Amino acid sequence: MAGRWLILADDLTGAADCAIAFGRRGLAAAVTWGEIAGAGASAGDRQHPVISYDAASRGLTAEAAARRHADVLQQLMEPDRLLFKKIDSTLRGQPASETAAALAHLKAQSGSAFGIFAPAFPATNRTTVDGRVVVGGRPLEEAEVWKRDHTYDNADIADVLASAGVRSEKVLLATIRGGHLKAHLARIASGDSVVAICDAETEHDLHLIAEASLNISPATLFIGSAGLAHALAELDDASSAETLEIPTSTYGTLIVVGSLAGASRSAARKLVASGTVTHLPVTPEVLLGDKAGQAALATRVTEGLTAGGDVLVEIVMDDNPKMSLGPQLAQNLADALMPVASSIGAFAATGGETAAALLSRFGVNGIRLADEIEPGVSLGLTLGALSVPIATKAGAFGDENSLIKIRERLHTVRTQGSFT
Repeated sequence: MAGRWLILADDLTGAADCAIAFGRRGLAAAVTWGEIAGAGASAGDRQHPVISYDAASRGLTAEAAARRHADVLQQLMEPDRLLFKKIDSTLRGQPASETAAALAHLKAQSGSAFGIFAPAFPATNRTTVDGRVVVGGRPLEEAEVWKRDHTYDNADIADVLASAGVRSEKVLLATIRGGHLKAHLARIASGDSVVAICDAETEHDLHLIAEASLNISPATLFIGSAGLAHALAELDDASSAETLEIPTSTYGTLIVVGSLAGASRSAARKLVASGTVTHLPVTPEVLLGDKAGQAALATRVTEGLTAGGDVLVEIVMDDNPKMSLGPQLAQNLADALMPVASSIGAFAATGGETAAALLSRFGVNGIRLADEIEPGVSLGLTLGALSVPIATKAGAFGDENSLIKIRERLHTVRTQGSFT
């Protein structure tokens, strides 16, 4: 299955963690965002086998997210590319309306469309059982991420899709593992714009789904998280991509934690306790109006990086954060740290919104992917005005040691000038 892919994501970290599934197996993969017309050039080369575009639709209404996806597909989807609709493994954002828009596009182009919906990401303890999302063995509705940020009434995927008028049929674990999955999917695909909701508890389950779903329909839409992307990538017969080499740097690594997820906060505390970074917490009050405080932050970050040290900037919030402030805080932090760009030896960020705001302010318009540090944490090289090693991580992924691993890997890359 030597293929060319368009991955369409709703945030930056998701775009990266799906694209690296293919990139680490030899397919040249790049992430881009911003102006759709220039997405190919931003990614470095429109001919890359894998182009992953961040539509930045996580915070949009269902209608606006659908329109954004329709526009992107109209401009970026090529006849020889397979389409992967990256969704959040915990159903944040607007996966239903975005799936409906993608199905409509494929049907308009090919006369038919069939969806494989498999959001499980077992490596990060996200599974699907009886057509419902499960996190750490418990229903999604009981998870921290659902309580903090959810769009739908419940985590039953059939109900979620029905909210956007998408017809679906559940494919339970017994069928996934029963030996006749391909025939079962072919029957579902014979309908018109139907989505098969696939259970999966293990990576092998996802492999069975990927293997059975190829060539089922003239226009198959793959809908899932990085778990499904890895399963599909394993089937691709790719040759080795060229090795990315970079100049060594004496400047330090800038690490920014903007996500409110508990996994990122505990990782920040563990990183600070390691004594390997200068910790610079910044409050919403500073970011929302204290220009002197913002300037002082930029000065301290610059001093730390130019001395060769690694710096952790963390947006600190109380126990009852205003989620609506997230985009403004990320943008204001990006504005405050813009003068720091020339002193960055490497960069890491948790949370797609935070990463996208900072990178855009630094003049970065794409990421050429190179490797994966751990599940859900991709490593690459920024493209545009700033060219440095970068690691991105979704806020809720990883554990308390994730940022330590990221800092250590980026230190090795920037001092040795190689990703290998």
